[in-house]
Amino acid sequence: MSHAHHVTNLQVTRDEERWELEVRAEIPADELEKFRAEALKEIKSEAKIDGFRPGKAPEAIVIQKYGEQSILEHAAEHAVKHVLPELLAKEKVNIVDSPRVAVEPPVAGQPLKFSARAPMAPEVKLPDYQKIAAESNAKKVEAEVSEEEHAETLKHLRRERARISHMEAGKKPEEAAEEAKKLKDKDLPELDEEFVKSLGYESLEKFSHSVRNNIKREKELREEEKRRAILLDELVKGSTIKYPIVLKEYELDDMEARMAGDLERMGTTLEKYLGSLKKTREDLRKEWDKQADERAKVRLVLSEIARTEKLEADHEKLTHELDRAKKHYPKTDTAALRAHISHALKNESVIAWLEKQKQA
Repeated sequence: MSHAHHVTNLQVTRDEERWELEVRAEIPADELEKFRAEALKEIKSEAKIDGFRPGKAPEAIVIQKYGEQSILEHAAEHAVKHVLPELLAKEKVNIVDSPRVAVEPPVAGQPLKFSARAPMAPEVKLPDYQKIAAESNAKKVEAEVSEEEHAETLKHLRRERARISHMEAGKKPEEAAEEAKKLKDKDLPELDEEFVKSLGYESLEKFSHSVRNNIKREKELREEEKRRAILLDELVKGSTIKYPIVLKEYELDDMEARMAGDLERMGTTLEKYLGSLKKTREDLRKEWDKQADERAKVRLVLSEIARTEKLEADHEKLTHELDRAKKHYPKTDTAALRAHISHALKNESVIAWLEKQKQA
């Protein structure tokens, strides 16, 4: 059926808030009738009727078995499947996902009413991201480690040493931890050369230096994460972003799947967890709405920067990560894994690029 199909009462509106194209139309009864033969042929080919080989039963018997309404519903499905793409193509709007379709129950001899909502391609207008990134990078400062922080960490390690020696003396883990907790600072075992050598350090001085470096690195990582979150927030706030609601739904699905996975690893299920909180999945998704919106926007901004700056995922890293993921998730489709990892690595490339930007 390659000719254009006729519709009446066509209404097309852009839902700016949900960023969807809404189409309402009616397919005239005579137009719908043209799809009846196609629907009947399909039902006939799949019909299992006693005394006939599949697809060989006469039409009258097929109609008698399945009923006119069932054939009409099939015809309506076929009609919308053919008509809708034509209507959307005429609008010259880039559609990014399958439309959600609602068809009214068909009535013989009456026009068929249907509506569809099609997600439109996101539109992202970026701010001067190079300048924003350079300003963020200029705020980087080297982390300082105070004497108190250093002393506190060493004290924690001495308490840890006490716990280990209690365990070596045959105490149960929880008893050993309790005993070590009770010890006064002055009674904690000393960090001597023998102890640090047992940890693989040449001297007390080198051990102390390594502890200081570890504290510094941890502080820098925390600062880095904080700065990165602020940078992404500024980039999103400076952008004008329009995106279809379905992208937020995908983020919510992802958040839900991650939580379910975490809970399963802890030996429980999402259902049990929600039950204990007296909440439903809908409650949870409502609570996450703002976060999902932020996540969708961050993805779109990073994706648009990647497109503008022609940034790609690191190929070697992609191969390595894909091999690792295949071992972890052997049942997952390789193409889906590759797309997921490639997307994450491309985002990493964008963030690394942003963090290299310097003020002019």
